[in-house]
Amino acid sequence: MVQKASGLTLQQLRYFTAVATEGSISAAADLLYVAQPSMSSAMKALESRLGRTLLVRSAKGVTLTVEGAEFLGYARQVLEQVQLLEHRYLGRPPSRRLLGISTQHYSFSVDAFVRMVQASGAEEYEFSLRETRTEEIIEDVRTLRSEIGILYRNDFNRKVIDKLLRESRLVFHPLFLADPHIFISRSNPLASRRRATLEDLEDLPRLTFDQGANNSFYFAEEILSTLSSKREIRVSDRATIFNLMIGLGGYTISTGIISDELDPSIVAIPLDIDERIEIGWIDHAAIPLTEQAQRYLEEVRSVVSEFDVHLLG
Repeated sequence: MVQKASGLTLQQLRYFTAVATEGSISAAADLLYVAQPSMSSAMKALESRLGRTLLVRSAKGVTLTVEGAEFLGYARQVLEQVQLLEHRYLGRPPSRRLLGISTQHYSFSVDAFVRMVQASGAEEYEFSLRETRTEEIIEDVRTLRSEIGILYRNDFNRKVIDKLLRESRLVFHPLFLADPHIFISRSNPLASRRRATLEDLEDLPRLTFDQGANNSFYFAEEILSTLSSKREIRVSDRATIFNLMIGLGGYTISTGIISDELDPSIVAIPLDIDERIEIGWIDHAAIPLTEQAQRYLEEVRSVVSEFDVHLLG
């Protein structure tokens, strides 16, 4: 039977957080300038002290157990509070800010990210923003590569998305409801219309984001993914999709939220269909959000509140 010792040290929490973030004991050791055997021994000692297995070790690195993911959430909170105390009472500079975001291809996600970085005031930070496929967003958050994922669901994909989230111990938090819009070039003849119909789109190239090997309708970023189209082009990034809107007169269907600063050549026109898009964020059920993640979500709400959407939560 494992003997538990009392008390934890800040060094143990820092070491464990680095291992979880890097996904590798050796990489965490290099990051913190610690010998790899010492880091490995520290992790074993921590698990022994807690009487729980926190890490699953393999030749490819380490992954967190369910208890390890929960422990990481509390460890991060403790370290954040210690950093705040040191900054307030010892006059130490603010700590290096850390945050990972994975998102479907939305300009509001980027706009909010820009505002968060500008408002952080940190001299040192390490942020990541991944615009990626739906399944990879879920996997990023499940494995803690990202703290937050942003994606959409509707009546068509809800059961599949929710099932995947439950299996990954993730939670969907609704952000807002939006009426579907088409994104098109300002030079497109439909750009002068107050509303567009599905009939208006029949002869235009439909542009969608590629979902890779798992190109299921349920993982599509666009509603009405099951409707046939005479002209279909799949792309992997927003820059390409915007270029094809301009060069080929194509369209994609999204929320209607678009930044004039980030995307000045593209306009959003309401689509005349009886459907709504629900955008939300996902995180681990057992891990509280860091303050930096909360700041990012505040910026997201600030960005989307400037548009005609129904905020939730």
